[in-house]
Amino acid sequence: MGHTWPTREDRIELRVTKEEKRILAAAAAYERLHLTSFIMRGILPHARNVVDQAERIALSERDSLRVLDLLEHPPQPSPALVAAAKRRTSRA
Repeated sequence: MGHTWPTREDRIELRVTKEEKRILAAAAAYERLHLTSFIMRGILPHARNVVDQAERIALSERDSLRVLDLLEHPPQPSPALVAAAKRRTSRA
């Protein structure tokens, strides 16, 4: 049973030296992959990791405990927040 590859419709232009292209093409051939598949297989995990690291919020143990405490015992709304909520409700 053959593997079905997702349809790739978008393009990215990649400029490389002749030597870089030769190495990439040779490596792809040794792996019996199309050049695009070879490059994507190598770079996508790294790209996902970069995005994951950039979008993750890491809290110290102290900060984590503070967030949990605030969730369990939320502070009373400030007068300014109450006034803003009233203004918002009156406009709706």
